[in-house]
Amino acid sequence: MTMQKFDNTTDAAQLTALAGELDQLLQQHKSGLGAADLQYLQRLVFWQRAAAMSGRLLMLLCWFSWWWLLPAAGLLALAKILDNMEIGHNVLHGQYDFLRHPTLNSKHYEWDIACDAKSWQRTHNFEHHTYTNIIGQDRDYGYGLLRLSADLRWRLQNSWQILTYLMLSTLFQWGIAYHELAAQRVFFGRKKAERHSQVSDQQLKKAFFTKARRQLIKDYLFYPLLCWPVALPVLLGNMLANLLRNWWTSTVIFCGHFTEHAQVFSPEQCAGESRGHWYYRQILGSSNFSGPRWLHILTGHLSFQIEHHLFPDLPAWRYPALAGEVRAIAGRYGIHYNCGSFVGQYLTVLKRILRFSLP
Repeated sequence: MTMQKFDNTTDAAQLTALAGELDQLLQQHKSGLGAADLQYLQRLVFWQRAAAMSGRLLMLLCWFSWWWLLPAAGLLALAKILDNMEIGHNVLHGQYDFLRHPTLNSKHYEWDIACDAKSWQRTHNFEHHTYTNIIGQDRDYGYGLLRLSADLRWRLQNSWQILTYLMLSTLFQWGIAYHELAAQRVFFGRKKAERHSQVSDQQLKKAFFTKARRQLIKDYLFYPLLCWPVALPVLLGNMLANLLRNWWTSTVIFCGHFTEHAQVFSPEQCAGESRGHWYYRQILGSSNFSGPRWLHILTGHLSFQIEHHLFPDLPAWRYPALAGEVRAIAGRYGIHYNCGSFVGQYLTVLKRILRFSLP
């Protein structure tokens, strides 16, 4: 069986069969959810908190030597990465809601990042995962800043978009925090007629400034003042930890979405698509990368972006167990399964950014 072209006339029988196999695979793995998932999540939270506490305590040793700043900031960055990627991202997707945990659930969890959790869920969980890589409908595609497809009109600012990308990666948590407000043109310009927000502009602004103020005070005022004799190294350590987290999360996300062979789609191609067609699009529009287990944990298992886009509400730590089966199913239907090394995929991301910076 082969699928040569992505459009809304692709063999309906094959798409129905594809959906059937992937639905069956999902139910097979969902039937095994339970105590192991709770144990994994609790163990993860323990190590995340241990890394955060160790990093902050090590910063106190800067009283004796500033060399302690490097391992301290590294441990704090590790804690922030685990909180954002393997815990926050997956909990906010509702992957662990079946556990009915009082705090580790999609309704109540708030992560250690400038972006308000509810704002992220509105733009990411629904919009991005429904309209993945559909030009004009998925606002996560290039984040409104980068031209990553010939389907997007070239603008002069795209000439230096490699610098824009580097700036976005450096300030990534703030870019994500501002993403919904930018889309709704809350501060600048008129709102586009087709944009409809689930909340008012006033609610958006309140959530944005409340969370931003909380993060700035916590990292750059409260903790430095709490450790007053070493306030400066604590301030710098927190800043470095946030930068490391930003660069890492940005790199992981770009490697899952914007590699050389990740496809984009038009609204016309996806009009009235079936579940099988949606599955088909998710595979073609996503990218995986290989590596050891610790790498997958640090990415929030977004190194299995294909599986995440297919099954976003399945606990991500289970993706490695089903990736081989997904790849085999894709192979039977002639669908390209985009996977490569971490470095290799990242180089194709840079290649794509540079290629589409030209008219």
